[in-house]
Amino acid sequence: MPLTGVRVLDLTRALAGPFCTMILGDLGADVIKVEPVGGDMIREWGPFDRGTSAYYLSGNRNKRGIAVNFRDPAALDLLRELAGSCDVVVENFRAGAMEAMGLACETLTAANPRLIYASVTGFGRTGPASGRPGFDQIAQGYSGLMSVTGSAESGPVRVGVAIGDQTAGMWCAIGVLAAIAQRHTTGRGRRVETSLLAGLVGLMSVQAQRYLSLGEVPALAGNTHPVIAPYGVFETGDGPLNIAPATAEMWKRLCDVLELQQLVADPRFASNAARMERRVELKAIIEAKLKERSRREWSELLLAADIPAGPINNLADVFADEQVVHSRLVEEVQHPQLGAMRQVGSPVTFDGRLGGSIRRAPPVLGEHTFEVLREHGYAQRDLEALARQGVIVQHAQGASA
Repeated sequence: MPLTGVRVLDLTRALAGPFCTMILGDLGADVIKVEPVGGDMIREWGPFDRGTSAYYLSGNRNKRGIAVNFRDPAALDLLRELAGSCDVVVENFRAGAMEAMGLACETLTAANPRLIYASVTGFGRTGPASGRPGFDQIAQGYSGLMSVTGSAESGPVRVGVAIGDQTAGMWCAIGVLAAIAQRHTTGRGRRVETSLLAGLVGLMSVQAQRYLSLGEVPALAGNTHPVIAPYGVFETGDGPLNIAPATAEMWKRLCDVLELQQLVADPRFASNAARMERRVELKAIIEAKLKERSRREWSELLLAADIPAGPINNLADVFADEQVVHSRLVEEVQHPQLGAMRQVGSPVTFDGRLGGSIRRAPPVLGEHTFEVLREHGYAQRDLEALARQGVIVQHAQGASA
């Protein structure tokens, strides 16, 4: 794997930070997830599979887990020692928390100049909003994303997954990868930072450019494309279908398939700009035709004409889909408590290899505490003493592992 040999000290919790470190783990890094003795807060978020949070499972594969008492100075000494032999530290505490624990970037990099120190915050480490807690829903609204998501009928709508958390995690992982690449030249680490706010603003794409270039404030886009028509969700005889004729040639082919060739020469729809002005009227014409057949029939006809089209699947549809199955996006892994379990694996492949990205199930709290610390020179009797003192926690199943 590309990151084999890279060791990551994962001091993150909830979702944004763990999503970053999971990506690094998928790419081969040895990720050591450090949790407080009560566990990552995300372990309390439902729904639950036999008492285990599905939310936690979704963001913590390919990691080894240790548990320490963050309030004990001996545990903080231990973390500083671990950071000294790691390539990357990732954290997503509120501003000032790492400094208060003696784990500031300057402290850790002074002892380990090759260390890459990565942080994810809600709004940035500095600035007037830096002290605010970072939560996905707040970031989706603050960044402008919700202002273009939804329809006039629904009003602003959040994206159905924690896109702010996950986007920040992905941007952070990209930054870490760039810092690793540069370190090969400089021999030194870098400080990498992003935030939920910055990550989502960075995704605003053409909507942001419309404002910056033209001064236009985009409105709710609903299920239509902001600058192309027709393009979006259309009702057929038995439900909605996505159709995306993005070019003038595709528009002509769409008219052929729908037997609406007269629209091509109709001055009301002769250009994309004209179609945008009359998109409601055009949609009604198209849907009147689409309602004559089913989604499946129209999909087959449209795809045969090389016009992008596809269903709006629910998750049962997704995981039964032939292409999803072929791509091996779902992998099976053994969990110490749940047994065989299925997870969505990494969407990145190397040299055409499908699947095989999950090497470890998400760790049970403290599952690898003794294992990891033994690798750093701790004797068994010392580990047992630290456990008795409440400095560390070792999951019973792995007590002698």
